[in-house]
Amino acid sequence: MIYQRFIALGDSYTEGMCDEKKYGQYRGWADRVADVMAKFHPDFTYANLAIRGKLVAQVVDEQIEAAIAQVTGPQTLISFHAGANDVIRPGYKSELVLPLYADAVRRLSASGATIILFTVLEKTGNTGRSAKIWEQRFSEFNRNVRDVGMEVGAIIADANEEVAFSDRRFLAFDRLHLNVMGHSRVAEAVLELIELPFDVHWRDPLPPRNPPNRFLRVAVTTIWFIAFALPWMWRRARGKSSGDGRSCKYPVAIHWPLSHLD
Repeated sequence: MIYQRFIALGDSYTEGMCDEKKYGQYRGWADRVADVMAKFHPDFTYANLAIRGKLVAQVVDEQIEAAIAQVTGPQTLISFHAGANDVIRPGYKSELVLPLYADAVRRLSASGATIILFTVLEKTGNTGRSAKIWEQRFSEFNRNVRDVGMEVGAIIADANEEVAFSDRRFLAFDRLHLNVMGHSRVAEAVLELIELPFDVHWRDPLPPRNPPNRFLRVAVTTIWFIAFALPWMWRRARGKSSGDGRSCKYPVAIHWPLSHLD
């Protein structure tokens, strides 16, 4: 399939949080994939409706219909990633989130577009009660992704099948979003799934590194807690989100790449 249009939906993962910036925006794996897709269709267009911090219900309410309105048939690829923000919330209700996610995928598939879905990494290397709870929740969430994906014939990018993605060095300092290397690796994984040229070495593990000394680990964790964990907890306590008041990068499919902005 040579895709004419790519529409990316979701949250910070698809917005591209913590990647390098280009055109004044975080680049992210989706922009990187669009760069390659554009080489194979002279009229290629790209939209990215993702906004950081969004829950599944918000993605459904704010992005699904806007995406469907821009579908031109199976030559349109839609990526859909939502749910991680729901799962890590204390009041997460799987009986509400999972059916909502599945229904959204069915609606997107009914548009005639080609759909690609993503699972969430279950084993992050963290320990403790919260890590165990999140692992169980993500496992259930991923089963839902795979089930509805198989039902509609979607492409599924399963992070849990790739050992490389468990390396914490692909995470930014906030320990939540991907860094430049992480977004680059995800882009190569997606390109392989949609059968476009990709770096065959994207699965190669990073070279071993010596663990930092105890003092440095404590110092880094303290800075992380003050800079990221505390603000996150404060937003949650007030019912706020990092995406409040933000607009998506590219709400309408535009010709890509934006070379005039380089």
